Amino acid sequence: MICNIAIDGPAGAGKSTIAKRVAKELSFIYVDTGAMYRAMALYMTRNGVTPDHPDRIPELASGADISIEYQDGVQIVLLNGENVNAYLRTEAVGNMASVSSAVPEVRAHLLNLQRDLAAKQSVVMDGRDIGTTILPNAQVKIYLTASSETRARRRTLELTEKGETCDLKQIQADIEDRDERDKNRAVSPLRQAEDAVLVDSSLMTIEEVVDAILSVYKEKMCN
Repeated sequence: MICNIAIDGPAGAGKSTIAKRVAKELSFIYVDTGAMYRAMALYMTRNGVTPDHPDRIPELASGADISIEYQDGVQIVLLNGENVNAYLRTEAVGNMASVSSAVPEVRAHLLNLQRDLAAKQSVVMDGRDIGTTILPNAQVKIYLTASSETRARRRTLELTEKGETCDLKQIQADIEDRDERDKNRAVSPLRQAEDAVLVDSSLMTIEEVVDAILSVYKEKMCN
């Protein structure tokens, strides 16, 4: 039986980390939606599109067939059948992704591809509108959050471990500003789906969050 798990929540809540762990525990496919947007950006750059001249993005979007599979336990992003993992983290692709991801035709095409993936196999997908827009019929929906203070501390620790200096208060302010933008954006705003289970990870370890979501999964799928 195919089961889809949608994990939504604000920036810095640990969605990707948790989604990957849950997918591994259940032997599901973790759908990295961000990687799919980067693959689309790579497709655009290969077709001569630049961030300064994005006019051709809408007409080109439908030509990118993007999917995700696992080979020897490693997630592989396929662009028109080619493994493009090695090209997704370049600065050029990142710059293009920030432009192409805002184009309605790109979002619509990737939404269809993501739904197609979820229709064929059990997946865990995380984002800000998975349970409300992309997979509204997902059997398990989680709204994963944490206080802005907690998210700021986590981000500060992450940056410090990389040797970067940072201002905790500024990071918290940035997080709160992003929360407001995500909640008030015109297309697919961040919100908790009516049938989503709220998980506040402020005082929880990663293992405790994973266990909580697995409990919800077992309850939903056994009833």
